[in-house]
Amino acid sequence: MKKRILTGITTTGTPHIGNYLGAIKPALKLAAENDESYFFLADYHAIIKNTNKAEVNDSVKSVAISWLASGLDIDKSFFYRQSDIPEILELSWILSCVTAKGLMNRSHAYKAAVSTNESKDEDKGITMGLFSYPILMSADILMFNATHVPVGADQLQHIEMTRDIAGRFNHIYKKIFNLPEAIIGDDIKTIPGLDGRKMSKSYKNIIPLLSDEKTLKKSIMKIVTNSLEPGEKKDSNGCTVFSLYSAFATSDEISSLQEKYDDGIGWGDAKNLLYNKINSEVQHIRDKYNELNDKPHIINDLLNEGANKVRPQAKEFIGEIRDLIGISKI
Repeated sequence: MKKRILTGITTTGTPHIGNYLGAIKPALKLAAENDESYFFLADYHAIIKNTNKAEVNDSVKSVAISWLASGLDIDKSFFYRQSDIPEILELSWILSCVTAKGLMNRSHAYKAAVSTNESKDEDKGITMGLFSYPILMSADILMFNATHVPVGADQLQHIEMTRDIAGRFNHIYKKIFNLPEAIIGDDIKTIPGLDGRKMSKSYKNIIPLLSDEKTLKKSIMKIVTNSLEPGEKKDSNGCTVFSLYSAFATSDEISSLQEKYDDGIGWGDAKNLLYNKINSEVQHIRDKYNELNDKPHIINDLLNEGANKVRPQAKEFIGEIRDLIGISKI
């Protein structure tokens, strides 16, 4: 079976280094290696946690430009807004009708929200959007019958749930959905943030992807390290500086840094090496981003063009699904 790759990024703010390493870069690599690749801006997912109209709108623009500036080839890939394909939301409802509530109860995001809820009502403040978003995510994937989805190791549950939901539908009605496989390569790992936890806006530990050189360096210098002095051997295992450097460097460069750790490199010098390595890769992305940022009409045109390419596929497939479930003209 020919691979059909699908990936997207929630439009919540300006992308950071974790987004670039964990989603954008590996997805673009896969797109170059395969014939069919779908990239979408998951703007409906954004409103689960953000009700600020201006921020949601600005984030869509920022994320779109980030993918394009990073090298997305729209002549060889499909690039569209989730909200431009209404069939996705229709499919989400259809899938919700075959999805067990117990499956949603096991969602990592929902369980995390419950565990941090200080109210006697464990569901206080938790919306149905947060609770059932794995179903919408499944619809994103199944709408175009993707065979493979690149994800970080911490997102594997999303694919497992999609497979469960698709399998349930296939069992009840007819085998119509592929059971997508997750792609977790060596270059798609959980990216550590400034404090060593997963890089995330919610943890406020990100390194910005598109900031100027001064801001980038300032962020990198904030990475938390231990109190070992220069000259004392450093342990690279579990070290945020070393992990981030390894994500950008060649094997020879990684070996060279390991030798420097063994020789007791100072943390300031190690962070400078990391800054130079990251900046050398993202500089052209930053320049391209700034160029496109002044041309929002071009971005809209490109996204509309992408939607026009994939919408006919969605219309045809949702028609088949309607026939299967009995929602058709009498």
